[in-house]
Amino acid sequence: MEWTSEAENRLKEVPFFVRPAVRRRIEAMAAEAGVQPIDEAFYAMARERFGQK
Repeated sequence: MEWTSEAENRLKEVPFFVRPAVRRRIEAMAAEAGVQPIDEAFYAMARERFGQK
């Protein structure tokens, strides 16, 4: 799944030990929503749905 550089940078703010799980969950949400590539706006929306702001 393709990510914009801005979204990748935001993902790097997540602690390294949970980053793979967060990436998989966001990619699953994007696939379900038909979003490609994952951009910063989608990343922010996904994080809000997780309860993480």
